[in-house]
Amino acid sequence: MADRREDTSRCGACGCRQACGCPFANGGGVGVAQKPPRVVAELGRPETLEETTARKAEQSRKYRANKTINNLWLSLIVCVGVVIVIVLLVPRNDSSQLQSIDYRSVAASAQASLPVPVAVPDLPSGWSSNAAEIRSGTDGIAYWYIGLLSPTSTFVALSQGVDANDSWLSDQMHDTAASSTIAIDGIQWTVYDNRTSRQDVGNVKYALTTTSGRSTYVLYGTATDNDFRLVASSITANVAAQPSEGAPAK
Repeated sequence: MADRREDTSRCGACGCRQACGCPFANGGGVGVAQKPPRVVAELGRPETLEETTARKAEQSRKYRANKTINNLWLSLIVCVGVVIVIVLLVPRNDSSQLQSIDYRSVAASAQASLPVPVAVPDLPSGWSSNAAEIRSGTDGIAYWYIGLLSPTSTFVALSQGVDANDSWLSDQMHDTAASSTIAIDGIQWTVYDNRTSRQDVGNVKYALTTTSGRSTYVLYGTATDNDFRLVASSITANVAAQPSEGAPAK
């Protein structure tokens, strides 16, 4: 009698024999459940393919932009670091700073251009000058000018006007009024104390003026009273030696 063989093929879905009538047999059902698409909260629904592509492209753009900014900051930091290193390593010459003027030498040259002996302050060590020259002021008045710096970096200017008038003196004093007088080494000086004035007086915080012969002397600046007295005292001999009006300079 011929052998009868049973069909031993199995269902691919449940493992039963295909003859079992399983609904998954012969592809009759889905073996694995598909994961539903993710719902995007902002949209309230799953993204479309176009939206997914656009989102990823935007994320990529932002990443590249942030990376570019970070690279720029890094480059800037490197450049600043290089500049700092250069500044620290390159030697600097202090002589490039404002140099003192040898007003004595300038005065010797200026003397030939003025008809009166020019004042040359004889000051102790620590004083310096930042300017020395002949200038032309109000009404064309020629005057000898020296800018002096005290050891504490306060300022005293010396102006010696030749045949000066009231307009020149008023301009030198910034139109301020005299407050008192003081005698220094026998020379009578007029005092202009503007330290508490609300008026814009420039550098004329304090000033001393006197006239001798054809010369009108003006000392003004920001220094202390003692510094002004020191400068005034240093030119006493010059003030006393001024020739009278019309007399030739010695």
